[in-house]
Amino acid sequence: MPEFHSDRTLPHIPDDVTLEQFILGYRHEARPRRPDFAPWLVADKTGRQIRLEEIQQRVTGLANGLHTHFGIRTLFITCGSRLFLKEYPICIWAIHRLCAIVSPCNPTITTAELTHQLLQTRATSIIAHPDVRDLALASAGEAGIPPSHVIFFGSEDIESADRAPDLSTVTGLTSYGLSLDSAALGRGRRLREGEGRTKIAFLSSSTKTTGKPKARISIILSISHFSVVANVVQVATHCRVNEAYTSWEERRYRPGDVCLAVLPFYHIYGLAIVIHFVLFSGMTLVVAPKFDLEDMLKSIVRYKISQLMLLPPQVALLCKEPIERDYDLSGVHSILSGAAPLAADVTERLISMLPKAHIGQAYGSTESTGIVSMWSTRTKRGYNAGELVPGIVARVVKPDGALAEHDEAGELLVKTPSIALGYLNDEDTTNEAFVDGWLHTGDQVTINQKNEIIYIDRLNEIIKVRGFEVAPADLEACILGHKLVQDVAVIAINNKLGGTAPLAFVVLIAKASASCKGDPKNIRKIKNSIMTHVAERKSSYKQLHGVELVDEIPKDLSGKILRRVLQDQLGIPTAKL
Repeated sequence: MPEFHSDRTLPHIPDDVTLEQFILGYRHEARPRRPDFAPWLVADKTGRQIRLEEIQQRVTGLANGLHTHFGIRTLFITCGSRLFLKEYPICIWAIHRLCAIVSPCNPTITTAELTHQLLQTRATSIIAHPDVRDLALASAGEAGIPPSHVIFFGSEDIESADRAPDLSTVTGLTSYGLSLDSAALGRGRRLREGEGRTKIAFLSSSTKTTGKPKARISIILSISHFSVVANVVQVATHCRVNEAYTSWEERRYRPGDVCLAVLPFYHIYGLAIVIHFVLFSGMTLVVAPKFDLEDMLKSIVRYKISQLMLLPPQVALLCKEPIERDYDLSGVHSILSGAAPLAADVTERLISMLPKAHIGQAYGSTESTGIVSMWSTRTKRGYNAGELVPGIVARVVKPDGALAEHDEAGELLVKTPSIALGYLNDEDTTNEAFVDGWLHTGDQVTINQKNEIIYIDRLNEIIKVRGFEVAPADLEACILGHKLVQDVAVIAINNKLGGTAPLAFVVLIAKASASCKGDPKNIRKIKNSIMTHVAERKSSYKQLHGVELVDEIPKDLSGKILRRVLQDQLGIPTAKL
């Protein structure tokens, strides 16, 4: 039976520590020594640096304050557009110090969605940014959480000891906690051997949904401390962050490198990789409040950013602007693109911009608690989802149930120490996705002769065109390569011949969008240009039926494209795939 795995050995993964204990104090063989000059966190807007000693102080103070004032069991974190995001990991670690649970959420969540998540997770408190005060308080009321248990981010500085702290704010609680005797709390309880495998660290939104088509809600995944620790060790081992495997200049990730965080921390990519892998690897994390291309470019220059971790639309946008004349990006050493495929022509354009940089992709999911595969350190450039990280065993199952060999398509199944515990309060969905230790990803892939994963698409989103299979992700990656496209989603529609065909919904870059205002002729020209772009690069059965210009691509809380919403909004009949 063909099974695929990494050729690297996975070192020991501790299962008797919380994530906070592992990140802030555990000495692991895969972990490099952090240079003395390298702070842990930097606030992008202010330049404020936070080193380990201050992090530990803040974690202790906040954990003490939460424990003493609230008796915290489960925490729910939400945020707003102007959040001091560098406080986000500190809140996570303080909650984990108490062995309590964090349930991150998207700042664009609605009151109904937040209320549902609060009820699902049985949250006892909320930490929110003042930008979403009304949302947080309204949802808390609906979920039966008293207003006194809604805590807000405030000033980024600990409050002065000469006045009573405001216990409705994170900083006030931190100051209050530091004024107490912290001896009893200390570093938190050391878990029993094996306890980290079952103790829940996060209750995170999955890409899976449940409910009727027009009222679907995201399912919550239970993720253990061990799962996140395992994925950090897996990725660190795969990337050889503590090995002198080549010259210092050519190593992909190096202690003292500076990574710019522009991805949301509520998503598993931001949570497991951007926060925890980056900090474990001895890098500094410069935290931006949100993604803005111009702000990102300024930050790259200001902080000498050497590491970028991005989404494909962000990479495509980076390649479309004439930025080389205005910003010196020569210090960018490595760019990782994840969460969706990156088109080869976009990769090539990025390489031409940054010829010395390491550029590649990774594949993963919330169910796997992060990365499953990533481009190898044996190559500087990666054009697909890369090789399995250590500790993962994979199978590809064909439609007839047989196991696929190299280059045969089928559903990807994986076994990994980082696997999630299952879906919260949903035994049926858990039993469908997690079978005898195997995660059924729902993704169609092939694995080539180099043991690299080639991602095709979600099995339930494949479009059948005249008997051929068309992957929306393949077309989306291609369309993102068009110079005027900022974001895109492809769905199936019924055509006049009784079959199905792909239709693209496109968000244009700002300049192109402005040029279309009141100009039908230019709109037609741009639509035709996008269709020609696809026609020149894809087979005849993959040609677009049409292009619709929209202001925004609807996505769920985990970033998954809501294709049904696009169909419903424009009154397009749903095609049978």
